[in-house]
Amino acid sequence: MTDPARTTSWTTLPYGSHPDQVTEVTVPDGTSGPLPLVVLLHGGVWREPHDRAHIRPLAAALAATGLVVANTDYRRVGGAGGWPQTFEDVAVATDTVPDLIESAGLAQLDRGAVVLVGHSAGGHLALWASVRHLTAADAPGHRSTPLSVAGVVPLAGVVALSSLQRTGPDADSVERLMGGDPLTVPDRYAAGDPTLLGAPACRTVLVHGTQDEAVPVGTARDYAAAHPGVELVELAGTGHFEVIDPRSAAWPAVLGAVRVALGSGHTT
Repeated sequence: MTDPARTTSWTTLPYGSHPDQVTEVTVPDGTSGPLPLVVLLHGGVWREPHDRAHIRPLAAALAATGLVVANTDYRRVGGAGGWPQTFEDVAVATDTVPDLIESAGLAQLDRGAVVLVGHSAGGHLALWASVRHLTAADAPGHRSTPLSVAGVVPLAGVVALSSLQRTGPDADSVERLMGGDPLTVPDRYAAGDPTLLGAPACRTVLVHGTQDEAVPVGTARDYAAAHPGVELVELAGTGHFEVIDPRSAAWPAVLGAVRVALGSGHTT
């Protein structure tokens, strides 16, 4: 079987001057008119070795359903990232990627059908991007108004930095990202931990496997319970990486969550 990620055409657009400040865009073939957009943020515990390449199969599969997909990178820990650079990059990218796509003439977008999708650490960043208006005015990436997106879909997302820092297998990764633990840099966690900020103003669908050993499903359950408007889709017997594998049994649920985030007026 041909790998769609290898045959998909990608156009790389910079949103900053650093090599990691780029998004690679794919536009579905045979489509016209205003199109929905997925801004996709990869995972990899926020660390330098893990870039957008490993999530290209998911990007290609989403594009094959008729969506424009912007597979977006950012500066990471071990390179030029960490606090606050990683957050600043995601803020700039989520603010500007739709304009960049249209300015480059790649597609006409339906601005009412833009969703953020992120996996693991990227799920944290996608969720955080949607609540930047709830941060302090002087916090990195702060917005005065909610980001104009229809929805956000964290896939096995780190929705609670503080919880993962205390109990998760990658606690050191959280501390490396933030430059310390919640006791030493509490202001950073207050500005960067979605579970401390409140619910997004947009549709929010968490997709999480019950057998996820990297990011325990309990964090997603707690977040959904604390925010009644947030939907949690639990996938029995599913681990951490199946949610980004379009060949896995999790794919229909992932696609369904994106459809919900887009809104009832948009199907893929």
